[in-house]
Amino acid sequence: MNITQLLAAAAMVTSGLLPCFAQRSEVLLEKDWKFHRGDAQDAFWTVYDDSSWQLVTVPHDWAIFGPFSRDIDLQPNDDNTAVMTGRTGGLPYVGCGWYRRSFEVPQGKKVTLLFDGAMSEARVYVNGKEACFWPYGYNAFHCDVTDLVQPGENILAVRLENLPQSSRWYPGAGLYRNVHVLFTEDVHVPVWGTYITTPKVCEDYASVRLETMVEGADGKRVDIHTEIFDPTGVKVATSSRNFMVRAGEPLLQTFIVDAPQLWSPESPVLYCAVTRISMDGIAKDEYSTRFGIRTIEYVPQKGFMLNGQVRKFKGVCNHHDLGPLGAAVNVSALAHQIRMLKDMGCDAIRTSHNVPAPELVRLCDEMGMMMMVEAFDEWDVAKCKNGYHRFFDQWAEKDMVNMLHQFRNNPSVVMWSIGNEVPSQLEDDGWKAGKFLQDICHREDPTRPVTCGLNYVKASLANGFIDTYDIVGINYHPWDYIKVNEKVGHGLVLGSETGSTVSSRGIYKFPAERRFSISDPDHHSNAYEVDACTWSNIPDIDFSMQDDYPWAIGQFVWTGFDYLGEPTPYDNDAWPNHSSMFGIIDLASIPKDRFYLFRSQWNTSEPTLHILPHWNWKGREGEEIPVHVFTSYPSAELFLNGVSLGTRTKEIPSTKSQGTRMEDVMGRYRLMWDVPYAAGELKVVAYDAEGKVADSTAVRTAGKPHHIMLCTDCEGLVPDGKDIAYVTASVVDKDGNLCPLATDMMTFSVTGAGSFRAAANGDPTCLLPFHEPRMNAFSGKLSILLQSGETSGNITLTVKAKGLRPATITVPVK
Repeated sequence: MNITQLLAAAAMVTSGLLPCFAQRSEVLLEKDWKFHRGDAQDAFWTVYDDSSWQLVTVPHDWAIFGPFSRDIDLQPNDDNTAVMTGRTGGLPYVGCGWYRRSFEVPQGKKVTLLFDGAMSEARVYVNGKEACFWPYGYNAFHCDVTDLVQPGENILAVRLENLPQSSRWYPGAGLYRNVHVLFTEDVHVPVWGTYITTPKVCEDYASVRLETMVEGADGKRVDIHTEIFDPTGVKVATSSRNFMVRAGEPLLQTFIVDAPQLWSPESPVLYCAVTRISMDGIAKDEYSTRFGIRTIEYVPQKGFMLNGQVRKFKGVCNHHDLGPLGAAVNVSALAHQIRMLKDMGCDAIRTSHNVPAPELVRLCDEMGMMMMVEAFDEWDVAKCKNGYHRFFDQWAEKDMVNMLHQFRNNPSVVMWSIGNEVPSQLEDDGWKAGKFLQDICHREDPTRPVTCGLNYVKASLANGFIDTYDIVGINYHPWDYIKVNEKVGHGLVLGSETGSTVSSRGIYKFPAERRFSISDPDHHSNAYEVDACTWSNIPDIDFSMQDDYPWAIGQFVWTGFDYLGEPTPYDNDAWPNHSSMFGIIDLASIPKDRFYLFRSQWNTSEPTLHILPHWNWKGREGEEIPVHVFTSYPSAELFLNGVSLGTRTKEIPSTKSQGTRMEDVMGRYRLMWDVPYAAGELKVVAYDAEGKVADSTAVRTAGKPHHIMLCTDCEGLVPDGKDIAYVTASVVDKDGNLCPLATDMMTFSVTGAGSFRAAANGDPTCLLPFHEPRMNAFSGKLSILLQSGETSGNITLTVKAKGLRPATITVPVK
């Protein structure tokens, strides 16, 4: 059995497909939920009549269906001089919601409910009695309901409530992550009950240390037999021991794996430890722990090392929503995001600013993406009127322990972050809360360092807050990096949040000069990627600091993808903006020009050559148009209608960057011309280090919109009712050139083995609902999401627009 088959067997358990006599089984509660929007008196009772409630499938985000409204969750800005519109996406997440369904319980089993996340303030009832309460909507939690269930049918009810002014971005609403029921014997491994580490790793061997918690056998002896399998399913190590179980103490096994295959973003190799527990010869439990073998080191003044090799984090921050899908977790959509990021050369994700979905962490393990897993946006001092500060004192340690236990076996996780821009930075004793959280990390997982994203550098240096953490994480302020490295003894500086460049895909503004927190009448920011915020800078500044200093260990750019809410700089009474403009990739999963700027620096295995802007500037004939080329090649020559406009070569700096916002470093990373506009073809030819022609690309003046063109990178979907294909619809002229100014309204029809799921165009001002089969193009493009059904066949999508030739595309489901 190879590792894929081992994981498939685990999936069978998750789906409840293994025979009922297995010692451990798990059922995923997806279908047949009844949902009610609003409060409902006595809805926890077993006999409550929910026949009029909506039938839904979980994961479910009740707010993503809208409608959008300016008046939802209006919040005061930081200095109380204006109202912030669209801060939480203008979507109706505020209020109560109820979910109910039945589930079957076999005779004689321990029963545990596991919620991967529930937004928020979840109260869970089983058969009319409260089983647990968990306030933090982003964290997983579990509760033993054995004493509340009976063999046969049981009723589960969940009440959720989101208060206004409880978030700084769109949080989603409802049972937006998965819900599981676990059935075990009386003697069993509890939820997240193993901890696996690799204390010694070298080319010849790796030592593996496995701690296993066992419940239900205190003061008794158990036999534990564990086998470790390599990625092909070959058994590479084994251990059998008899233990005396003592309450709260793990049982330790050690192993040697010869010639280990190491996990990295480039080679995400995974092993699996399968542990079997028996007592008096009777099988009690079987528990699988997936892990990777790798080393991480943070060496002062030298940098971050993975498997002994120095590398810098080429990371992004991502919020948890999936654009038009909302907060409801979808594995296919997450994988799509990771594929796009990896193509850009990204190798790390910061889960800003909350505990991530387990599906994301598993995908990062499998696909090769390092992670900074973050716990909180808010501690004991409020950032939002009804934020997490209300629960911090009572719940912070519980939330930290759950997060750490859930993800400490995942090789992709290389660092913990305990907070983001917390106001405690400004308080003389604010370090105490940070030390409290960091100490929990060190206690539960001493193998990884801890950071915290700081944005008040001056205050944090003065009061010592910055000295608290293993890794100094600075949000923005690259101009402070040198000072921080000199004054703090850690010898490393992490760009825990960088950039905050803002742009609207395809909207180019003149002159192409740096601006900060500028709001224009059209409610869009400059696609030349030169607009930033008052606290931030353009990407070139961050590139230069990372390139020039070995103690700068990398960056996490704000953000990889646009997200719902925080429409900066159009956030103060600037409706209809309701989604961010920070993303390298827009809300429709279409790359902005900035994608190619990052790709030209980060993707070292494939070349990049990209030219901007588009070449449709009727009425500007003869006027100079700035032209930028983002490329991995050292030089390039520009041609307009076959006439050379000269060659540009990337600048080689004579001094190191100081990180200031207006520093002249763009020539290191962009090739730039000013071109008098004339319609036709603008072509760039790239040259390699030896001066030889390496590549070329061009933009052309588009003619009248003629037809729709559809494309997808999806080769086929799985018939699981969840798989998603992203289809890009473009308005093109008769020759197939993109019409970059097109805003045509398109309609969609889908037939066959799937359905239309959502659409988006990346326009932060668009108020059309995502779930209706129509959407207007933005800068000539939009995305359509197709979802597989549960039978094999083909999905056929037809897209139409008035005056344009329609298009059809077929995606197989098999």
